[in-house]
Parts: sequence; C-alpha cells; structure tokens
Amino acid sequence: MSDIAIATDQARITARMVALDAAKPELVLKSSEFRKGREAGWRELERLVRQIERRGVRSLSLDDLQQLPILYRAALSSLSVARSIALDRNLLLYLENLALRAYFAVYSTRANPIEGLRDFFVRDLPQAVRAARWHILIAAAALLVGVAAGFILTVHDEAWFSSLMPSELAGGRGPASTAADLRAKELFAPWPGAAAAFGIFANVLFSHNTLVGLMCFGLGLAAGIPTLMLTVYQGLSLGAFIALHFDRGLTIDCLGWVSIHGTTELGAVILLAAGGLVIADKILFPGRYARLENLALHGRQAAQMAVGAILMLFVAGILEGGFRQLVQSTPARFAIGLGMAALWLIYFGRCGRRARQ
Repeated sequence: MSDIAIATDQARITARMVALDAAKPELVLKSSEFRKGREAGWRELERLVRQIERRGVRSLSLDDLQQLPILYRAALSSLSVARSIALDRNLLLYLENLALRAYFAVYSTRANPIEGLRDFFVRDLPQAVRAARWHILIAAAALLVGVAAGFILTVHDEAWFSSLMPSELAGGRGPASTAADLRAKELFAPWPGAAAAFGIFANVLFSHNTLVGLMCFGLGLAAGIPTLMLTVYQGLSLGAFIALHFDRGLTIDCLGWVSIHGTTELGAVILLAAGGLVIADKILFPGRYARLENLALHGRQAAQMAVGAILMLFVAGILEGGFRQLVQSTPARFAIGLGMAALWLIYFGRCGRRARQ
C-alpha cells in the first residue's frame, strides 16, 4: 500500500473520531448534580448547628426552631442516598459529620450545671434513697445489732472497750476513766476555737468517716457480706462507747453529745452501707438481666446514694468538729441532733415525689 493511501485512511479515521466526540452528550459529575438542589439546605443546617454549639438552642428564632428538624431529616435522607450511589468520599464525610452534629443539636440535653445540681438534690437523690428502703432497713438493723452487742459486752466487762474501740478513736478514754474525767475532758470540754474546730478537727473527722463509709460501699461487690460485717463493727464501737458512760451515770449527757452529729453521721453510714447492699443485691439476684448489665442499670442509684452520704458526712464533720463543744447544753445538743434527723427524714421522704408523678 502506498504512502498516499495510508495517509488517506488515517485522515478518514481521524475525521470519524472527531465526529463521534462531537455527537457525545456533555458528561456531568454525579456529585455535582447531587449537590445542586440540596447544598443550600445543608449550609442552612450547618449554620443553625454552629449557632447552637456556640450560643445554645435558646438563641434560635421560632422560624429556625421549626426548620431545624426538617433540615436534619433532609440531611439524613441526603446521606442515605449518597451512600447508596457511592458518591465521592469527601461529600460522604461532610454529610456524616453534619448529620452527627445535627443529631446532638436536636436530641441532646444541654442542661445548665445549676439546673443539674438542683435536679440531683431535689429529685434524683431522694428518689434513689426511697427506692433502696429495704436495703436501708437491713443496714440500719446491722448497725443496731452491733450497738446492742457492744453495749452488752462492755457493760458486763469493760475490758471489751479496748478491744472494740480503736485506740485512735478512744482518745485516752478507757476503763480507768472516771466520771469527772469524761465530763471535764470530753462531754463538756472547752471549745478549742474556730481554727482548730473547723480547720483541723472537722477535716480529720470527715476524712476518717468518708474512708470507712466508702469501704462499706465498695465492699458490696463482695456479695455484701463484708459490708454488713463492717457496719456491725461500727455499731460495736458505738455500743462500747455508750456503755462506758452508762457505767458512770453519764448516759443522757453522752447521748446528747453524740446526737448533735450522730444522727447525720450514722445516717450517712447507713446510706453508704445500703448502697453497697444495692450492688450486692443486683449481683446475687440479677433477675432477667445479666449481672454486668444489672449492675450497670442500678449502679447509678447506688452512686447517687454514695454522693449524698458523703455530703452528709461533710455536714456531720462540721457539726462534730465545730459545734459539738461550742454547744455546752445537753438539751440544746439533743435539739440540734433531733432537728437534723427530722430534716433528713423529711428531705429523703418527701422531696421529688411530685416530680416523679
């Protein structure tokens, strides 16, 4: 074949390819076509979400609040379509991020910290305590058994006092102490001053009582038996202490001295022990749920009780460290102690009932 024929064929092929290219329709990217009618809605939703993230949902106007769920559902629909037709990855990532941010803006509750604290103290804590009333009764019974046992043992033989009362809590008291010593150095000792009472003594008492109470709470994981044993032991110490004063004719003064802080402190100990028993109950008797699931469901209730009890121990530390020696009258001490007991009972018994309904 001659060179002229070859050149003629190449020119014919080239002309045909040009004609075919001219006849083809213009290509349009799917992502561009997809964006065309939807991007304005995405940008509007992004603007609303950004405003909520910066200034809260209350900054939106009424029209914006009405548009927010509509735009959110439209963005979810766009994301579903984008996934089904496999558009470019950048668009998918943008829509996924926008949908996630919009979800939190629409459904999440951005509670004010002050409102959260109010709800906890007004509703959550009292309801958690009322829900654990049987566990509270068991913990209170264990404490009373310990008090009775410690009292009986020490009344018959005061040598038990040294065995039942830790030396760091005995404070030099013991079988050798006389009634005059107990009155002058303990029951009606002079007030040490604000710095020592509130700054040192109250802090030491709060730290010690919180440590023991948290042990009662945490040992609930061991089927609750160590919790009950530790609660009984605390009762033994209190019973031995009362018996020591009973033998010296100081029972009323001793009970008044203890009551000014004891009603709050013992109530907190009972709540911590009851929280541990709630955990033990859900581990031993999980019911329809697995043990870990049941523990997760009811762990919040036990934790709320523990937080409330620690706050009670703080109040007890203030009363014991600061006001017990400041108030030198036994009737006044009883009035404070019984008044605090009445306040706690009313608080845990009545608060949050209307909200629950």
